[in-house]
Amino acid sequence: MNTNVSNAETFKQELAWFQDFIALRTKITFEKQEVEASILMLTPPDVSGQTSSYANFVNSYEFSIAERLVLILALVPHIKPEALDFLFLKNTLYDIPFTEFGGVRNDKHKGYMPTGQTALFLLAGSDLEKRFDLLHIFKNEHAFALDGILTLGDVDSHIPDEFGAIVMAPEFVSLLVTGEILKPNFNEHFPVKLITTEQGWDDLMVSQSLLQGLDEIKAYNAHGKSLKDNFDFGSRIKPGCNVLFTGPPGTGKTLAASLLGKACEVDVYKVDLAMEVSKYIGETEKNLERIFDKAKGKDWILFFDEADALFGKRSSASNANDRFAKQEVSILLQLMERFNGLVIMSSNFKNNIDEAFFRHFQLVLDFEKPDGHQRMLLWQKSKTNEFEYEAKVDLELLAKKYELTAASIINTLHYCLLKCLNRGDRTILLHDIMKGIKIEMRKERKSIMS
Repeated sequence: MNTNVSNAETFKQELAWFQDFIALRTKITFEKQEVEASILMLTPPDVSGQTSSYANFVNSYEFSIAERLVLILALVPHIKPEALDFLFLKNTLYDIPFTEFGGVRNDKHKGYMPTGQTALFLLAGSDLEKRFDLLHIFKNEHAFALDGILTLGDVDSHIPDEFGAIVMAPEFVSLLVTGEILKPNFNEHFPVKLITTEQGWDDLMVSQSLLQGLDEIKAYNAHGKSLKDNFDFGSRIKPGCNVLFTGPPGTGKTLAASLLGKACEVDVYKVDLAMEVSKYIGETEKNLERIFDKAKGKDWILFFDEADALFGKRSSASNANDRFAKQEVSILLQLMERFNGLVIMSSNFKNNIDEAFFRHFQLVLDFEKPDGHQRMLLWQKSKTNEFEYEAKVDLELLAKKYELTAASIINTLHYCLLKCLNRGDRTILLHDIMKGIKIEMRKERKSIMS
């Protein structure tokens, strides 16, 4: 049975239970034909033997009846919005919608958008004690919030939080409805890019000690959550792991982050902090909070590039910009401390990082420019078998004479191969190599002696 068919079958059962639940609430609250105690005796369908993505998700969490109701309530606007039309019913006594129904309405979307109050009404009716017991479902400590599944939308400060719309993360809507994991797109509300690589560990020219550090990160990804959750020692450690990569541009920091994602089979999302630090007061904090909220429960690696933009040394907080920068750093550090995943910060200049921030990282890895032997290997391995060097190219001499990074060697070869194709041959000329090196040296404001 394909995913869509199995999901549809599961949802038919779940929606039938949901509508029975609504009918029972109506009989209890308005028709007085049933007693309140009967509401939680109406159990949801048993999906333990089903293989749909929705069934697998529900079974993995072992949700209670109340949690199942909130989950399907969040999904109903996406799969059967008409099931909520009854909530448009007006209180004829006052000629207004029933306040206890909650709900959000707007002109662009004609359907009924349930709120926390909608869920509380369906589950508790007018029973205040039961209502108070159910409030924990929408708290930050609940799995719905911890794993980024659903939350209550923002409301104005004078409106109760429970009147915020129940918003399910798009990734979970996609997973539960279609069985596919939706990758978030870069936009103004999610200024983060998914980074991948087709390269392998052999393409990363770094020291053996640095490779050992990367192995430690892989060990955290494999066992960190288990150590935190399943052992007494977990109470003594932070929920996540924060790592700092330092080193000049082109030394492999981004490649290393991408390779970690590849090895651990998780997505790596890159944030350019230099671009993210907004000139508008408060916007940087909001964007950072959105990123971490989106990453909850996703097993992502968050890779923050250009960390100097926030963690750089500052002489004082004597002006407004410095004060706001300190506030932004404080927010980011708090988000890092609470995040239960892997955060990698990257800086081109270790000396620019204020020493006070180093204690917030469990691991600091220094990426250095490749030595002569490593450069030699890069010149050899970066060229694929489709091309060849002309006879007078002395790779050992090039490696010894020009202190290029791995990225600069790749850029030089890229330049040379385009020259080859333009000529219609596959031979890399020394003349082109020297021109390519010159271009790279200019980027670093260095001169070349031919």
